[in-house]
Amino acid sequence: MNNDMWKSLVGKTIKVDRGGPESRIGKLMAVLDDHLVVLTKDDGVIYYNTHHVKSVTENSKDTMDIGIEVPENFEFKSAANFQGLLESLKFQWVRINRGGPEKLEGVISEINKDFLSLISKEEVVRVSMWHIRNISYGLKIESENKEESKDQGSEQNTMSQTEKQVVRQRVVRAENSQVRQ
Repeated sequence: MNNDMWKSLVGKTIKVDRGGPESRIGKLMAVLDDHLVVLTKDDGVIYYNTHHVKSVTENSKDTMDIGIEVPENFEFKSAANFQGLLESLKFQWVRINRGGPEKLEGVISEINKDFLSLISKEEVVRVSMWHIRNISYGLKIESENKEESKDQGSEQNTMSQTEKQVVRQRVVRAENSQVRQ
């Protein structure tokens, strides 16, 4: 599917893929070189790698509704390409792929053109870049009836400097143990 087709759908509610664990309904927020930005009700902002999108559905009567109002000043992470997006998510808690056996959650510790390293519980998981179908980092629009106090902070998915240091130490230990083997 070419970018012109995708760009004609920006601002509309679409269904990405027909079914299965990766399928979601949401508002197409942006189309970039090799990925889409889709805002969903339950998962927040999801970035889809366009190489893995099999189909897109648009309701001809524009009746698909995700039930959320997008604020005028709503901002999300953006990058020219998918690898750049992943770089911007380094040291943040992310969810890779939506379901099935390849679903992962954890903190991104390293990215290169071939793989991404993710710290998940006590493991360092290396995921082939080709097999990342989509990724999200927890950015959601709060429902009007679920207002939370402002003192919890708007950046609750961003790690503190101490947490980043702990993650770096785990990565170094894991890499050192592999070098010794």
